[in-house]
Amino acid sequence: MFLKLFSNSKPPPDDLELVRLYRESGDMEHLGDLFQRHTDMVYLVCMKYLKDEEESKDATMQLFEYLATALLKHDISNFKSWLHVTTKNHCLMQLRSKKKQESIKQEETNASFMENEATSHLTEVAELEQDEEALMKGLAALPPEQRECVELFYLQQKSYKEIATLTGCELNKVKSYIQNGKRNLKIYMEKHHAAR
Repeated sequence: MFLKLFSNSKPPPDDLELVRLYRESGDMEHLGDLFQRHTDMVYLVCMKYLKDEEESKDATMQLFEYLATALLKHDISNFKSWLHVTTKNHCLMQLRSKKKQESIKQEETNASFMENEATSHLTEVAELEQDEEALMKGLAALPPEQRECVELFYLQQKSYKEIATLTGCELNKVKSYIQNGKRNLKIYMEKHHAAR
């Protein structure tokens, strides 16, 4: 009798089920449950890149806030993998922003005798920022399967086999998604540069 009671208890919903519940209801409790499961992973990824406890805690909270809107926009087939890439990108953008600020301070200090060099350096930084922004927009514009496979292959350096295991897609499909995603991304970037 006692065992029967326990065998009837439902297993907790998986990640994608919580994503679906959150998207349908907008209930922050589902989002909280989902994020709670992966908080340690997010914090550890932040620590790996930011190397500062307080900054990593702040970044973890910022990512939770970002999820509230991002999950309503993106179709996600593997939440943990998507969150890992998103966390890494968030940290890299923070580091770039920090470097840019330090670089600007440095340039201001040396401005009196390095004015021309400072100007060209800032132009370069601005162009890199634009390229980064274009790349992120280009990735967001890809169909979900292509985007996920491209991010796993290029940003996380996963092998075709690992991607097939993570996504549940056949190996040939994975190769096709990466090839088509890369081509579509290239077209997007060329258009962006032509417009600039």
